Amino acid sequence: MRFREKTPSKSFINLTPLVDMLFIILLFFLVTSTFIDQPNIQLELPTTKHTPTSKVDEQVLNISRDGRLFFQNEPVERKVLIQVLKKAFSQQTEKTLVLRVDKNVPYGLVIDVMDAAKGAGLKKIVAPTIVDPEKQP
Repeated sequence: MRFREKTPSKSFINLTPLVDMLFIILLFFLVTSTFIDQPNIQLELPTTKHTPTSKVDEQVLNISRDGRLFFQNEPVERKVLIQVLKKAFSQQTEKTLVLRVDKNVPYGLVIDVMDAAKGAGLKKIVAPTIVDPEKQP
């Protein structure tokens, strides 16, 4: 009786399932991530406890900490704000302005800007905030 000698087989680890799983995890993180285009204007938005943030980002007016106005990331003087808003919203039926204001801006300035927006014929002003998870009940 003759016994054949078994040649040791080379074992290897198949990496295909590992690569597939890494690809799926990467895809999951890419799909669930949100990318928000924020202008280079440094604002510290106030936080809220119950109100979610707005997702409207069409016509944005920013008021920086030092009181400067930026409409669509372009500086605007307070004297010509009504004319700029009228021109920007002249062709739109949905007249909604997103007003992003630093939390340290004086309240009087915010009211002046809101009054100018109403004077330009805007129907709705949205003020986005940041929801603070620590303040939620």
